[in-house]
Amino acid sequence: MARGSVALDVVRPLASLVPAVRRPNRVVPFHRRALYTGASVAVFLVCSHLPLYGVRYAAASGVDPLYYVRSILASNRGTLMELGVGPVVTAGTVLALVIALGEAAASVLLGMYGPVGALNGALVVLQLVSASAVVVFLDDLFDKGYGLCGASAVSLFSAANTCGKVFWHAFSPVTVNAGRGREFEGAVLAVAYHAVARAGRGARALVAAVLRGHLPNMTNLLAARIYSTLATGLVLLAAVYLEGIKMLVPLQSKDTRGRRGTFPVKLLYTSTMPVVLHSAAVTALYLVSQLVHYSRFLGGGVLARLLGVWEEAGHAAVPVGGLAYYVTAPASVFADPLHALVYAALLLASCAFLSQAWVLASGSSARDVAKRLGEQRLVVPGRRDGATYHVLSRCIPTAAALGGLCVGALTIFADMTGVIGTGTGIMLAATTVYNLVNSVEKED
Repeated sequence: MARGSVALDVVRPLASLVPAVRRPNRVVPFHRRALYTGASVAVFLVCSHLPLYGVRYAAASGVDPLYYVRSILASNRGTLMELGVGPVVTAGTVLALVIALGEAAASVLLGMYGPVGALNGALVVLQLVSASAVVVFLDDLFDKGYGLCGASAVSLFSAANTCGKVFWHAFSPVTVNAGRGREFEGAVLAVAYHAVARAGRGARALVAAVLRGHLPNMTNLLAARIYSTLATGLVLLAAVYLEGIKMLVPLQSKDTRGRRGTFPVKLLYTSTMPVVLHSAAVTALYLVSQLVHYSRFLGGGVLARLLGVWEEAGHAAVPVGGLAYYVTAPASVFADPLHALVYAALLLASCAFLSQAWVLASGSSARDVAKRLGEQRLVVPGRRDGATYHVLSRCIPTAAALGGLCVGALTIFADMTGVIGTGTGIMLAATTVYNLVNSVEKED
C-alpha cells in the first residue's frame, strides 16, 4: 500500500467529526445564495476580531513571525482567525484540521503568545482548530453551490480580510494608550476627535494625529505617496483586465439540433489561487524555519542557516538569510538586486507550477472538463468524437501556466512598487468583485 494511502487511512476516521454540507437537490435561488455569501463573510469577519482566550494582548501584539503573509491567508494576529484559510488551502477537508492542529501547536511552541502554560496552550490550540473547522464548513458551503457563482471561499475571505483591515484602520473605535494618552486606533476617528474634542490644543496636536507613527494614520490611509496610489490603481486595473481575457471554445449539442454554446477558458484560469498556494507554502516554511532557528539543539546549525536566519525588528520577525530570506519580498530592488532577482524567479516558477497543479487537484483539468461536457452531450462542432479533449488539452494547460505567470508578475510589481496593503490582497479584491458583478449580471 502506498504511503499516502496509509496516511489517509489514519485520518479518515476524523471525517465523521468534520461538519459537512449536503448538496442541494435543486437549484438554489439567487437571493438565498447572496444571503449565504453575506452571512459567511460576516461570520469570518467576526471571528477575525475575536481575541483568543487565555492570551494576553501584549503577547499577541508582539513580534509577528507571519507578518508578511497574513493579508494573503486572511489571518489576523491573536484572533480566532490566526491560521486564516491556510489549512484549507494546504489540504482537503479532513487534512485541513490535521494541518490546523499542527500549525496551532507550532505557534504555541514557538512562543508566539508568550509563556501561556500547558492549560492555556491547549485552550489556544482548541480554539484555533475549532475556528479552522468553521472555515472548512464555510468553504464546503461554497463548494456545494450555496454561494454566488464565481465566488470561492478562499478568494472571498482574503478579499474581505484586506478590505476589512483598511476599514478597521480607518474607523476602529478601540482606544490605545501609547504614552500620549488614550487615543482611537482608527485614523479617521483619531483625527475627528482631535479636531473637535481637543480643538483648544492647537494645530500641533491635530498634525500629530494625522502623522502619528505608532498607530494607523491618515498619511498611510490616503497613501500620500503618489507612486503608491498609482501603483495600486495599476494593479487593480491590470487584475480586472487579465480576469476578463478569455478564449471561447465553441460547442454544440449532439442531441438537440441547433443548440450551441461556448466554454470559456480564461487567461487567469485558476484566478489568484497560485499565489495563495505559494503563500501557504511560505507560511509553512516560516514556521519550520523559526522552530529550527530558535531550537535549543538545532539553532545556529547548518539546517537552521539553510532554512532561514531571523532577526526581530519592530513588530515583525524578519528573515535575513537562508531560504526564508529569498522567498520574502525585498524592501527595495536596489538594496539587494540578487535578492530581488531570486525572489522574482522563485515566485514566477512557483506560481506557474502551482497553477497547473491546482487545475489537476480542483477537477478542472482538460480531461475533467471534457468528461463533464460529454455527460451533457456537448462537443466541438465539425470535429469527430473525442476531439473535445484534444482541443481543451491545448488550451487549459497553457492558460493555467500563463495565468500563473501573470499573477506572479503582478504580485512582483506590486511588492516592488509599494501598493496600499499587498499586491495579492489587491488582486484578490479586484478579481473577487469582478466575478461577483458578473454573477449578478448573469442572474439579471
